[in-house]
Amino acid sequence: MEGPKPHHMPTLTWIGKEKVITHHHDVPFKVLSHQYTFNGANPGVANSSPNKIIHGDNLEALKALLPEYEGKIKCASIDPPYNTGNEHWVYNDNVNHPRLKRWLGQVVGKDSEDLSRHDKWLCMMYPRLVLLHKLLATDGVILISIDDNEQAHLKLLCDEIFGKSNYLTSFVWRRRASSQMSQNNLSIDHEYVVAYSKSDYSKFGGLQKDYKNYSNKDNDPKGLWTTGDLTVGMTKSQRPNQFYDLIDPDTNVIFKANPKRVWTYAPDTMKAKVLEKRVIFPKTDNGRPMLKRYLSDLKTDINPLSSWLSSESYPIGLNSEGTKTLQSLFEGKVFDYPKPTSLLQILLPQLTNNDDVILDSFAGSGTTAHAVLNLNKQDGGNRKFILIEMEGYAETITAERVKRVIKGYAGKEGTGGSFDYYELGESLFIGENEEYLNEAVGIDQIKSYVWYSETRTHWTPVPTLPQNDSFLGFHENTAYYFIYHPTHLTSLDFETLATISEPAGQYIIYADNCLLSKEFLFRNNIVFKKIPRDISRF
Repeated sequence: MEGPKPHHMPTLTWIGKEKVITHHHDVPFKVLSHQYTFNGANPGVANSSPNKIIHGDNLEALKALLPEYEGKIKCASIDPPYNTGNEHWVYNDNVNHPRLKRWLGQVVGKDSEDLSRHDKWLCMMYPRLVLLHKLLATDGVILISIDDNEQAHLKLLCDEIFGKSNYLTSFVWRRRASSQMSQNNLSIDHEYVVAYSKSDYSKFGGLQKDYKNYSNKDNDPKGLWTTGDLTVGMTKSQRPNQFYDLIDPDTNVIFKANPKRVWTYAPDTMKAKVLEKRVIFPKTDNGRPMLKRYLSDLKTDINPLSSWLSSESYPIGLNSEGTKTLQSLFEGKVFDYPKPTSLLQILLPQLTNNDDVILDSFAGSGTTAHAVLNLNKQDGGNRKFILIEMEGYAETITAERVKRVIKGYAGKEGTGGSFDYYELGESLFIGENEEYLNEAVGIDQIKSYVWYSETRTHWTPVPTLPQNDSFLGFHENTAYYFIYHPTHLTSLDFETLATISEPAGQYIIYADNCLLSKEFLFRNNIVFKKIPRDISRF
């Protein structure tokens, strides 16, 4: 008797797919070229910043981020082209951009001439999503803004890359209040935020309550706070020990429990709250003690809904809010249909902790950085942002907006903060088959890449002795060495070994040549790797 046939998940097929599903391996590894540091608090201080704005092709920039950020991005929030076919936007929203057409011709070949706009969009998105998946932390989440033009295709694409079981939801939010007629006489007033997790460890937290009534007048390191009642209505379940005198330890003024209301906490808990400075005593005898409530403590137990049509619980602005924000930052119209910062200011606190890294590889006007900076100011957090923008306005609009948000604009107080600005630099490997190291990128960039290719961790230079500057570091009881010189060939020989003094269970040593026998290497737990042949390309 024939058994049940195995179930296969539906997959999406398009012209050019077979050329792009592994294309991320062929993307050249380019270094990030630091241009300047912008520090809002100390303009004259040029120390590096944990925040980054990168100008360059986002496919190459995402790969450039791998050595430092693979597995470390808590949230990737992207707003890719919707593929509407419109030609007139400042942010090109179709797939006929000259750079994309050139890339498609190189990767897909002659078939690229026969691609529909949907084929082109899928070819463009696939390798970028693969690299974003690599960058996400185990408990990371990706948020993708999209509309009906590609939402169905995007869902199948993400099912394939992230796994169908890691689909969280497609949030629906209202982007327009006015009616705008289309060919089928429907006014489409909504868009989507498609959400996937990297694993089943990810889940949305509760919604934070409105922060407008919170402040931090005493510079409390725990962030914004407000006052709340310290009593509860008397019920049958109230314990007798909730009736007691509360004494201000500074003035010894006694506050008695109300005959109809009792203290919220039992005496021991209340004493702890007083010691923690969570109880605010009045300055007059006729006042009442109040409880200090922190914004960070006020996440509700209400699960967020998937449809956000703007209400008191979901104070998300329309796209017009994003337009007004940009108009207050710049004179005149500089960008079409920017997202409102409130959209991300609702989403990010549910997915990230106060010190997580948020990545936007389709940065546009810089809304993601604006939202992150606003959140940090509101709750005292230390979230970091990475923006990537390929267009020429990366400096004049994207970075300039972030500068003005940090410093303050249109009468608004600045958020504070800083960022490093980068251009996408040269390739680490050169030659027709990437057979040579590009010494122009600098030895530290090469060492960082080699370390990452071996350990999949970020390299931090270690202090070395003058005669042993080839030592990269230790990882899992293995010592790594990169013996390299730009002007002459290097060899692994007995003279070189004499400079190696770090004890380890195994040694991985890169050099141009090896003059030691295989038997000697094996006996001494040494693995020789030839430069540049044995440097992994990832």
